[in-house]
Amino acid sequence: MKRIVFTLLVMASCLAGHAQESSADSTQQQKKVSRLSVGGYGEANFTRNFFSDHVSRYSQPEAHKDDPSHGRFDIPHAVIYLGYDFGKGWSFGTEIEFEHGGAGIAYEKEDEEGGEWEQETEKGGEVELEQFWLQKSFAPWANIRVGHIVVPVGLNNAHHEPLSYFTVYRPEGENTIMPSTWHQTGASLWGRFKDFRYEAQFLAGLNADQFTNVGWIHKGHKSPMEFDVANKYGVALRIDNYSVAGLRIGLSGYYGHSIGNTYPNDANGAGATYKGKVAIGSVDFTYDAHNWIVRGQADYGYLGNAGELKYMYNRLNSKSPYKHSAFVSSNAYAIGIEAGYNIFSQIQPLRQKGERLYLFGRYEAYNPYASKTNGVSYDYTEVKRMVVGFNYRPIRQIVIKGEYSKRFLKSLYNDEPSVNIGVAYEGFFL
Repeated sequence: MKRIVFTLLVMASCLAGHAQESSADSTQQQKKVSRLSVGGYGEANFTRNFFSDHVSRYSQPEAHKDDPSHGRFDIPHAVIYLGYDFGKGWSFGTEIEFEHGGAGIAYEKEDEEGGEWEQETEKGGEVELEQFWLQKSFAPWANIRVGHIVVPVGLNNAHHEPLSYFTVYRPEGENTIMPSTWHQTGASLWGRFKDFRYEAQFLAGLNADQFTNVGWIHKGHKSPMEFDVANKYGVALRIDNYSVAGLRIGLSGYYGHSIGNTYPNDANGAGATYKGKVAIGSVDFTYDAHNWIVRGQADYGYLGNAGELKYMYNRLNSKSPYKHSAFVSSNAYAIGIEAGYNIFSQIQPLRQKGERLYLFGRYEAYNPYASKTNGVSYDYTEVKRMVVGFNYRPIRQIVIKGEYSKRFLKSLYNDEPSVNIGVAYEGFFL
């Protein structure tokens, strides 16, 4: 009897062990063949600006020199990634972004107005479908992507996640003169071969009616319609090189027509006379080695027929959803460089834990109105900015940021110092 019991116990133990091994193998197999990916990133920031927020702070700078400081909390971006691998080279990707906490509109009953129902905006912000594409991969060097895609012109658009820059907010220069993150509907051909990665895109054109004196083409990719107008088209190209260990160097550019890319299409209007050529060239780099991270970029842009934009029909029509005042510059530029050193690399216990603390500095100069269109000047758009701060990364996916920054404007205007604190995450959950 004892032998029988002992034999049964051994058999049961072996079966249990085999079941555990099978379960582990099944889990590993499931991980290997898992086709769904879920991830995202998000930021929460606090800012105290030690300068005036009055609407006439540039037109009457002396009157607002001693205005009180102002603060704000903000959630600049909260993003959800969803992707799926269908197999046989077919995959899908999407990115849903909530900017500044999203938007809210509600109906309210106003008792002080006789019980009327009114629709009110509850909060500002945006909810955008930033990416939505279907991709066919033939080889690492040949992939075709169609749908709503990111336009990787400049350092900020190609690497816009919060762990890709030291500052609390995205670098100001590129974020001012170009869309950020720039995303449009179109088609992309991309791939990587040896030490090079390339991407070429065909896109709907920008809308010149959305260009401004303080933001150049920043809002040109947006459409107030339920669709992206595509009377005109644009192309974008990016090439990155990884030949040197720890160093990536990128070249990118954009070309397209923007005047006449509006609804309804007036074939005999301004679009038939003017083109509104937009040409952008950019060079950028990232160096990450020997406990240093250094990033930099230089962007220059040209806009044809800039002097005619102010007098376009949609700008003169006060009921249209487009910009109605101010000239737009024919040129814009943005340069910037930042460098940070991981001081925890010199402290062995913290280095072994994988914690990192970067002390960094940044300098940038930009101007969305770099040329005086029709002799009109907006000198307050010329900005130089310096930043010093830290990035503490307790784990790979989390960063806590703090900085002191100051914008230096022309002597006629007041400089703009501020203190910014932020926390951000970035990663894949599945």
